Amino acid sequence: EGTTSWSSNHLENSSISELDADMMIHKEVLAVAVDLILPDDLLERILGYLPIASIFRVGSVCKRWNDVVSSKRFLWYRADVPPEKPWYFMFTSSDEPLGYAYNPIPKKWYSFDLPFIKTSNWFIASSAGLVCFMDNDSRSRLCVCNPITRSCRDLDEPPGPKSSDYSALGFSVDRSKNEYSVSVVKSKQVPGNFFQWELSIHLYDSGSGSWITSLTEVLSGWRGGDESVICGGALHFLIFSTGGTAAENRHALIRYDLTGGTVPHQVGVLMESFIPVPCSLTCGRLMNLNEMLIMVGGRGKSDRPDIIVGISIWSLRGREWEEIGRMPHKYFQGFGELDEVFASSGSDDLIYIHSYGAPALLVFDVYQKQWKWSQKCPVPKRFPLQLFTGFCFQPRLEISP
Repeated sequence: EGTTSWSSNHLENSSISELDADMMIHKEVLAVAVDLILPDDLLERILGYLPIASIFRVGSVCKRWNDVVSSKRFLWYRADVPPEKPWYFMFTSSDEPLGYAYNPIPKKWYSFDLPFIKTSNWFIASSAGLVCFMDNDSRSRLCVCNPITRSCRDLDEPPGPKSSDYSALGFSVDRSKNEYSVSVVKSKQVPGNFFQWELSIHLYDSGSGSWITSLTEVLSGWRGGDESVICGGALHFLIFSTGGTAAENRHALIRYDLTGGTVPHQVGVLMESFIPVPCSLTCGRLMNLNEMLIMVGGRGKSDRPDIIVGISIWSLRGREWEEIGRMPHKYFQGFGELDEVFASSGSDDLIYIHSYGAPALLVFDVYQKQWKWSQKCPVPKRFPLQLFTGFCFQPRLEISP
């Protein structure tokens, strides 16, 4: 219950009286007659306001309707339709990119697959209907795709170290220009020095179709990680203390301006934009919600920062963090055994949170300040070490890489 196959559409059988059947026949004839007199452009506008899941169903009604929803003009109409609430794709297998996508409006899970990647441990970032993937092994293969339409484009290999110890992927779509930007932050330990790490920022612009290395700098006492996001014309990424400084917390945020014309390889730029985190964190997850930087973090114990005691949500206002949500204890307990590290991503006004050890998915509405469990995922945990992960994306038809 609550589960719908993305590729199949089955009508439920029901017993009806002869009178009801006769009425349905007349209604069907009337519907067909109206359909025959509707011009294509009007039919496109009508069908264009349907939810995406319904559009795939009506495309199988007849050849004409399939031609309508497949036309370029139909996609132009869809561009004016307000976007749907973001979906959440959950990997249910670590060896294959298979899983289920959760639609929060009808509260349904759709059987879903991602043919663009090989395993679930790839780096993933999404923006405005497109998703960027980077392989976790060589970190040299990148692709941008629309998971709804299955359109995909491979990107050139990014510059920088071929083997970095840590990498963070950022992605942002500029809908006004129909272009997108990709950022890869690489962090590699300086040989023989645990406290110094070389950090480099590499940027890709779809307009020029090329990469540039925007900055390379050696950090002392800090290293990069795997968490970054592009928001408000700046690249934000978390750095982690290596123990060589008197840092109060193990995490901090770096804001790197992408619009100010920073001189490449300029020394000391990164630590000038050092922003402390609001408290001791077990982990932090960054996301862009309508150009508002959001961090979901696990609050650690004051004397044992590696032990999680709760989860909070903050927004960054200038250089100050404002707590906009704190997970009620009943939801925190609802995850069961929650590790200090968890998965979280969001878009528009929704934030999704779930533990790697279970398929339970919690949804937070930023504007309404409401916490809700999703409909139960149709895939149960089958063995103790089974892991789940996922990402949030906006379902769109009209955008392609």
